[in-house]
Amino acid sequence: MAALVIAEHNNQTLNEQTAKTVTAAALVSTPVHVLVAGENCKAVAEAAAKIAGVEKVLLADNALYARMLAENMETLILSVAEKYDAILAPASTSGKNYLPRVAAKLDVPQISEILKVVSADTFERPIYAGNAIQTVQSPAGKKIITVRTTGFKAAAEGGSAVIENLAATADAGLSKFDSEALSKSERPELTSAKIVISGGRGLGSAENFKLIDKIADRLHAAVGASRAAVDAGYVPNDYQVGQTGKIVAPNLYLAVGISGAIQHLAGMKDSKVIAAINKDEESPIFQVADFGLAADLFQALPELDQELAKRGY
Repeated sequence: MAALVIAEHNNQTLNEQTAKTVTAAALVSTPVHVLVAGENCKAVAEAAAKIAGVEKVLLADNALYARMLAENMETLILSVAEKYDAILAPASTSGKNYLPRVAAKLDVPQISEILKVVSADTFERPIYAGNAIQTVQSPAGKKIITVRTTGFKAAAEGGSAVIENLAATADAGLSKFDSEALSKSERPELTSAKIVISGGRGLGSAENFKLIDKIADRLHAAVGASRAAVDAGYVPNDYQVGQTGKIVAPNLYLAVGISGAIQHLAGMKDSKVIAAINKDEESPIFQVADFGLAADLFQALPELDQELAKRGY
């Protein structure tokens, strides 16, 4: 039949996770369609139409979908579900919110956080905080899948899909958006950054995180943190990298003062190059690091800052 990808966006720009999910979808079923649900989001639909391999974009432009509330997204997706044998979404906060509701209503099992498509009905996904990879085969019928996008390359641009308007469904009336508080930063978004520098409890205080900020600003990097640093109040929750935080796979991941608990490794182990600074030579982080420096971070970071300055960063 076809595969439907639910677009990840902010009503203005299309998130790269969508193009990566399209790559996964094309391995499951073709043609691939993309559903863009939001408010005043025509620009997002136009961007989705340019993704190579996408045949059609369904645009549901209505205030009901401005915040992609799970209940309203559920009814919208169900209104078109019969046309597709696979429905996929990024394993983001939003995707994890609405897609299980769709699976429940369709009475089919959801396959969560796939890393690889082995065949049209067989997938690999991480278990035990990423310490093991499970191969699962879905039963016959419709497939509901969330995609851990760090495992897939983004589909290239160059497409010219048609955009079809989709009528809004009735308001489920079960929830409403209240408010949100967003942290503002000129640095790249954590999950899409090419370089990520994360700090752990070893930094000792929120004030000491400024040592990481200086390096990040020089390298145009995003700043992350371990759960221990977040729980200690050094940085906000949206900095957290790990099993219960954000999943990242940058070109370079620098872990500073992070011991390397398996929950943290689950969120960054797919990084292309991993470097670590920790004074404890026995820290588990060194077992996964490509480059490790056993040193006092309060000495190493200022030295790194000076060296970057000499090189014009």
